[in-house]
Amino acid sequence: MTPASPSRALLLALLWPVLLAGCARPPQGGGGIVSTNPCADAMLVEMVPATRIAAVSHYSQTPGASSMPLALARRFRATAGTAEEVIALRPDLVVASSFTAPATRDAWARAGLKTLYLGIPASIAASTAQVRELAGAVDARPAGERIVQGIDQALRRTRPRDARRPRALLYIAGDLANGGGTLLDELMTHVGLTNAAAGYGLAFTGRLPAETLVAHPPELVIAPDTDRLARLRERLLPKTRAAGIDPALLYCGGPAIPPALDRLAAIRRNVP
Repeated sequence: MTPASPSRALLLALLWPVLLAGCARPPQGGGGIVSTNPCADAMLVEMVPATRIAAVSHYSQTPGASSMPLALARRFRATAGTAEEVIALRPDLVVASSFTAPATRDAWARAGLKTLYLGIPASIAASTAQVRELAGAVDARPAGERIVQGIDQALRRTRPRDARRPRALLYIAGDLANGGGTLLDELMTHVGLTNAAAGYGLAFTGRLPAETLVAHPPELVIAPDTDRLARLRERLLPKTRAAGIDPALLYCGGPAIPPALDRLAAIRRNVP
């Protein structure tokens, strides 16, 4: 190997600090918004142009797990939410779940990524506040207000028409029932249903013993599936009415609230 010429040596000496800085600094901006939160996905597509969304959560492209139409979700790149793949996308903003692993959070922080972590809203008020928080973060406040107005309109049109409150059990999936202290619990209450699971002492989401259901059957079971467990419930509760619901209405708040209220209200109106 021949020694470097003076001019080449000088060039390397001048470039070396720049090369080191390039390795030490995180990639900067220009990458749009990356969402690893499926509920944020459903809000973002209503708030910002598609060109601003660099990637959505892979859950939004999974049948039965998405809170928005699959055809819409599949227009976007999907991410599993790993630290490495998100950093490689060089986003301006990462919208993630508050349950994101600390190691992933630390990696994003070290890479200098701007992040917004969203929790699971347990009430209508918390959900509308989250819509506004996200809208503010992506500079789309008017679009956020349109979502909030849609929720307000749905609340007005789905008020119960009579005082009776049938006891209803709402299943999220399989044998997982929706208990008290949740957004769905508030939606059920708003349309004139009593959440039977909360009456059984179930908080949040969980399983109920068959003995409890048989001893104190609800008037109504609402479930998104017609699988083996649904057929088993029909045999255990022969006098209980059954109604279906789209699973896409059960996972998130925000823009999912109006159609969820409409469906629950329609179910309530069909119970004498």
